[in-house]
Amino acid sequence: MSSIKVECVIKQKNQIGESPVWEEKDSSLLYVDITGKRVSRWNSLTNQIDSIATEKLVGSVVPRQAGGYVIAEGTRFAFVDWVKRSVKAVAHVNDKEKPNTRFNDGKVDPAGRFFAGTMGLDMKPDVTDGALYSLLPDHSVVKQLDQVHLSNGLDWSLDHRIFYYIDSLAFMVEAFDYDIQTGGLSNRRMVYKMEKDEHVPDGMCIDTEGKLWVACFDAGRVLRIDPQTGTRLQTVKLPAEKTTSCCFGGKDYSDLYVTSACIDLDADALAKQPEAGCTFKVDVLFHILLMVA
Repeated sequence: MSSIKVECVIKQKNQIGESPVWEEKDSSLLYVDITGKRVSRWNSLTNQIDSIATEKLVGSVVPRQAGGYVIAEGTRFAFVDWVKRSVKAVAHVNDKEKPNTRFNDGKVDPAGRFFAGTMGLDMKPDVTDGALYSLLPDHSVVKQLDQVHLSNGLDWSLDHRIFYYIDSLAFMVEAFDYDIQTGGLSNRRMVYKMEKDEHVPDGMCIDTEGKLWVACFDAGRVLRIDPQTGTRLQTVKLPAEKTTSCCFGGKDYSDLYVTSACIDLDADALAKQPEAGCTFKVDVLFHILLMVA
């Protein structure tokens, strides 16, 4: 069987690359550098990168139906006007009892709600200062979950009836029943428990067969998981230890784009993985077809 092809396509090094989103209209990949405080767009046709600086640590970005983008940065949601190069605050989620937090990963549900979660800045495993919020189309904010360690990857099942979620320091993938009409969550349960060598579950996406792809921070890999059986179906290894998130894109959405980080790597580690912080393209569909054949 042929090995999976992994290609470093975006050589821009991100301290913490995250939140990749494919924009079909111009064949571009949208992503953030959290601690680098920037939102970037990579055009796959021209190989050009355009970036906008953010004021605070930026956890995630999504396209906005009205044009431009919405970001979750610091403890606020904000609109980004790419043409005017401006960032405008929309809503804040300051919790006076938990001031030492910031937004992390986020994604839009099928009804247009922007779900994004927070995490404690000190990332202590016994502290649950994070939460999960949703920004509604009318710009109001709903707190969906509380007592979260480090809110991270999220996505919805193909029929929109299940919400998949990762609290990284719980070291598992979870599922909730999802009400697409109200955005409500219920019936929380575990889908997959991380093995020791898989380390920390980070960003996540879903494929056309309803299987989950989970990036493993500090493990240099992405897992393909069957959420119905809790079985790991496939492991894709990458040349960057700190894999952070993933999404599908490219022609027919057959490519898996994987972001990574290079933060806190010393000179020896960087010498061993010179592409740390870059973004990779994995020809996933081709490999799956080979497995089926």
